[in-house]
Amino acid sequence: MKEAFYITTPIYYVNDVPHIGHAYTTIACDALARWHRMLGKRVFFLTGTDEHGEKVQKTAVAKGLSPRELADQVVANFQGLTPALTISNTGFIRTTEPRHYASVQDLFRKSLANGDIYLGDYEGWYCVPDEAYWTALQLADGHCPTCGRPVEKRKEPSYFFRLSKYQKPLLDYYRKHPAFIRPESRRNEVVAFVEGGLNDLSVSRTSLSWGIPVPGAPGHVIYVWYDALTNYITGLGYPTPTAEFGTFWPADIHMVGKDILRFHAVYWPAFLLSAGIAPPLGVFAHGWWTVEGQKMSKSLGNVVDPYEMVRKYGADAFRYFLLREVTFGLDGDFSEKELIKRANSELADKLGNLLNRSLGMLGKYFAGVVPAPGPSEPPDAVLSNCGRETVPAVAAAMDEVAFHKALAAIIELVTKGNEYVQAMQPWSLAKDPGKRARLGTVLYNALEASRVAALLMAPFTPTAAQKLWEALAPGGGPVENARIDRDGAWGGLAAGATLPKACIVFPKIETGA
Repeated sequence: MKEAFYITTPIYYVNDVPHIGHAYTTIACDALARWHRMLGKRVFFLTGTDEHGEKVQKTAVAKGLSPRELADQVVANFQGLTPALTISNTGFIRTTEPRHYASVQDLFRKSLANGDIYLGDYEGWYCVPDEAYWTALQLADGHCPTCGRPVEKRKEPSYFFRLSKYQKPLLDYYRKHPAFIRPESRRNEVVAFVEGGLNDLSVSRTSLSWGIPVPGAPGHVIYVWYDALTNYITGLGYPTPTAEFGTFWPADIHMVGKDILRFHAVYWPAFLLSAGIAPPLGVFAHGWWTVEGQKMSKSLGNVVDPYEMVRKYGADAFRYFLLREVTFGLDGDFSEKELIKRANSELADKLGNLLNRSLGMLGKYFAGVVPAPGPSEPPDAVLSNCGRETVPAVAAAMDEVAFHKALAAIIELVTKGNEYVQAMQPWSLAKDPGKRARLGTVLYNALEASRVAALLMAPFTPTAAQKLWEALAPGGGPVENARIDRDGAWGGLAAGATLPKACIVFPKIETGA
């Protein structure tokens, strides 16, 4: 097993405000980062902001600001996602930092020196919102094929990257690393695109000044995507040889929206191969969210503000819904009504209920002291077997980046726990002094199901999971320091420990919220 894990979000463009898309990617990365830490790995988790390019320059001018002033104002909106969404990122990169200028220029110089970057003239159709050039054949009814907005004809001197040279190396890399692009449907799209032939890529601009200068070429700035993608190695200290770079590169997963997959799965590995740097090990492209069946847009006023969702429902419920609701990789539909329904039915009524009814009876019948379990009977074995099967099921789902499967497995364990309590009726056992040992076994098993669930929920609902863990493993320290293999073993609940009488971590959300 690789002992280190490096995961990244795309860096977020500062002429935007954080919305559900930013939250989704960041939360997904956080869940994976937390999971791998609980496997005992060293983890580096990078996020940040993309602050150069024509969009930022134009927005800044319209607001009477310099591009840097605009970036400095807006970056706080994205930095604030870390505490608001309970994100555990290791680093935060801004592309306006001096370390990033050094990184981008070093990468550029390497390809310039080996002939993979050359000076020429570029003429084509340019989409300002996407910062992308298109040929006439690529246009969709005269508009940008990605976003559908108008394009403008431009001609300027430009440095080009010999992307055409990397068609075979890229296809070879995809073949040798079948899990490099996920999900599979996205991999097929990228392979087909590269097999169709690659044109050399314009990697500098003379039409704007807001960017990283091309070394030794006054008037040229480096293309914003070349600049932006390089953040993933800047964040580890490149071009300085650092312990972080040696430990964590190549990245295990670049998590991206499906609209920017081509940049990450085609351009980025080609830039790295040219510079003699290993490409990343994986790129995962997730889907988009609609809002109650409609495309999210400012004009419709239906942009989902993650800060508002956290204020109304808490970070744990918001995180849970986004990762539970949809098969990761496919598109999803966001609805506050559905968020409330899931939070109430699964978090409050199932997970919260199992723990609280068990703690309540433990307090009532055993003064809060965990009894040692007695001999196992068939219903006990059904529950304990489910508990033992849940840990590898969640692990397999996380390897697959299938959060919905992982969460479904945890909820299945909790459901089985509640069914077990209903069937065993500890309140009836308590009436017969001769069944006290059996009562102790039943409550032990119910609490142990809650404990395993609490451990497994930690990557998804970290704040609530910590409260659950404190209730079930008093003195056990932060749940994030627990280990899946060690602490996930059935029977880890300490007999003789004194537990609280209640632990309300998932209060019901009132529908009038």
